[in-house]
Amino acid sequence: MAVKKRSKVNAEFNMSSLTDIIFLLLIFFMLTSKMVNIKIQLPESNSTTVAPIDLPVMLTVDGKVSVVGKPSSMAMLEKDIAFAVRKTNNKSNATLNIISEVGVPWENVHKIIAIASGLKIKAIIATQPSK
Repeated sequence: MAVKKRSKVNAEFNMSSLTDIIFLLLIFFMLTSKMVNIKIQLPESNSTTVAPIDLPVMLTVDGKVSVVGKPSSMAMLEKDIAFAVRKTNNKSNATLNIISEVGVPWENVHKIIAIASGLKIKAIIATQPSK
């Protein structure tokens, strides 16, 4: 009588199902991260540099926006900033100062920075002095 050989157990692991799960998790976190509202405090600064205040853009927590002291809206913001740049005497070195209250959504500040980049002017964020 012949003795049967035991077949060895294959110790390999099939990774195809694991990669599917990882990609699904990646897609899930990418989609849900857009929905999460991250509240950040604007940075405090110990810098003593005083920037020129050519074009102040003010944002408040209740959604009010003003460009060079005149009320505006997020929809009309790009037109108002472009108009203010054309009216300024210092067109080549115009600086957009973003003055925002603590609690303003970061997306609003980012939109103003993107507008300034599109108009090819400098944008700085006003900070409060560190305590």
